[in-house]
Amino acid sequence: MSADDVIHQSTRLRIMAALNTLERRAALEFTQLKAIIETTDGNLGAHLDTLARAGYVDIEKLFVGRRPRTRIRATTAGRRAFRGHVVFLREIIDQAEATRRRK
Repeated sequence: MSADDVIHQSTRLRIMAALNTLERRAALEFTQLKAIIETTDGNLGAHLDTLARAGYVDIEKLFVGRRPRTRIRATTAGRRAFRGHVVFLREIIDQAEATRRRK
């Protein structure tokens, strides 16, 4: 397994982790996601654009009354990529622990 360069960046990793805690078709509001990962509107928007271009998230822009509302959900490809990246990270941790135990 190898690193996923799109997900590997820390903010995008936190976004994907937050979205992957939800049910398969569930979404988070932009403001909820921003609060969870503790970032600015601009930073979150830029990282969401990168994830959307990779096909890892769907971004739905709606209006409720006159207020804009943005909802984000992980796609099937995004969930698969996130799980693969988690496996990659676990392999690194396991290798480090094995090396430490041998010394």
